[in-house]
Amino acid sequence: MKTVICYFSGTGNTRKVAEGFASIFTERGDEVLTVSVDGLTLCKKLPDNLIKQISDCDLFGLGYPIYAFNAPPIVLQFAKRLPRLTKNKRTFIFNSSGEPLKLNNISSLKLCGILKRRRFDVTNEYHYCMPYNIMFRHSDEMACKMWETARRLIPLDAKNMLNGEKHLLKRVRCGALIAWVMRCQQWGGQLNGRMYSVSKDCIRCGKCVNDCPSHNIRITKKGKFKFGGKCLMCMRCAHLCPRNAIRIGLFNGWKVNGPYSFIAPKTEEEKQHYNRLLTKAYEQYFAEAEQRINNEAQ
Repeated sequence: MKTVICYFSGTGNTRKVAEGFASIFTERGDEVLTVSVDGLTLCKKLPDNLIKQISDCDLFGLGYPIYAFNAPPIVLQFAKRLPRLTKNKRTFIFNSSGEPLKLNNISSLKLCGILKRRRFDVTNEYHYCMPYNIMFRHSDEMACKMWETARRLIPLDAKNMLNGEKHLLKRVRCGALIAWVMRCQQWGGQLNGRMYSVSKDCIRCGKCVNDCPSHNIRITKKGKFKFGGKCLMCMRCAHLCPRNAIRIGLFNGWKVNGPYSFIAPKTEEEKQHYNRLLTKAYEQYFAEAEQRINNEAQ
């Protein structure tokens, strides 16, 4: 079986999930192509070889991080550049967010509409809780627990999908309206992106310029940083800056800097926001995941 998995990942969480699915399919002997959509939306059309791979594959997957209960614009733009097929192609969607709220289930509404018009038949959809890269920083213990849970769920989801079982996330009432209203984050992010700046700690390494998926950052001949109006608020520049030198406009108080190790600490850490925010939602997410994992093991 041939599988193509495309994904967008701001700071690496969704990439880990994509690689998790790819490893499962590869282990069973399938031919798997994994593609990041970074930069692809800047072209008028997708590369011919990628279009052929997608057209010829047996299973297509598309993954993204959830931004304000929606798929990022870069993912929607990529979907609009997908080929219009002559027959339905089985498709699965996977996404990640920092909280296990049911509102996250509406994030794919617009994306599914775009895919349907191109005859990509979304039969399976999965959501995984992964640590925040904005708002607040999860403890290393919590980040490890999130990834370990996702890592154990991915093989079960892949197995059920390959067995022909359908799985779609349950929508919430008035979900389409809520998703539409929350898309204000997209133009709001573009406005806020113009307010980004760098501090005196910047060492001019150029990592933010090279890594920006929308090519929104440049350095002038005088060495000044310029932030344009195409910001996705993906947080890649601020999160991965080696000197924590990027200020993210109006949301600088929510900045999270530095990649997660996803390794459990040797000593128990203070749970910080976990005790005060969405406690029951996190506990329910982990409990339901553990119950399912245990049931599948029997």
